[in-house]
Amino acid sequence: MVSKYEEMIDIKKLPRHIAVIMDGNGRWASQKLMPRTMGHKAGMQALKRTVEACAEIKIPILSVYAFSTENWKRPAEEVNYLMQLLVEYIEKEINELHKNNIKIKITGDYSTLPRVCISSINNAIEKTGNNTGMIFNIALNYGSRKEILRVVQQIAAQVKSGKASPDTIDENLINSLLYTGDIPDPDLLIRTAGEMRLSNFMLWQIAYTELFFTQCMWPDFNREVLMNAIWSYQQRERRFGGLK
Repeated sequence: MVSKYEEMIDIKKLPRHIAVIMDGNGRWASQKLMPRTMGHKAGMQALKRTVEACAEIKIPILSVYAFSTENWKRPAEEVNYLMQLLVEYIEKEINELHKNNIKIKITGDYSTLPRVCISSINNAIEKTGNNTGMIFNIALNYGSRKEILRVVQQIAAQVKSGKASPDTIDENLINSLLYTGDIPDPDLLIRTAGEMRLSNFMLWQIAYTELFFTQCMWPDFNREVLMNAIWSYQQRERRFGGLK
């Protein structure tokens, strides 16, 4: 059954790049008197639904904030479960993702993750590397401030070595050195669970991104909420700092 928002959206004016801050797994579980890990497991099902829906309507790029640099502060048991769930998700879904021509991209420094995670991620990247459909960009061990710091350090090294000079530093150079340098900035950012903050996610990239906040907890996120967000995006006039 097609939702009312899906009937209302203009399929010719879809956002090229949707980014999602998947929030509320723990609260969803707590409300149901379940352990937080069950919230994360349910969240994986929501992710599967979202990837399928975005690919079906031909959204070119979907980015999701899966694990931040700050998430290491969580209890070790929860972090270990998240790493286990990551591997489980990739191994379970990779064949379907590949079949649907979806390309896996990683934003963040995943080299510090457990070896089993690194191996699983590398296999997924290699297997889907030549796919030409939707780019599924997963932010892992990612923090925007660290990303920007990394870029500053790279530029400083270029200046020191003579490969660049202060007057050649511009937005294009910075963009090219970001993890997301090979994809356009998000057009629409969705955050679930009622929180209205960015949580150190793509601070440079979302300068002109349209924001959509929903009370829906991530495990409950579905096609209807996604279409609502896209419909809301299409009602807005994007000026990019100009008058029209």
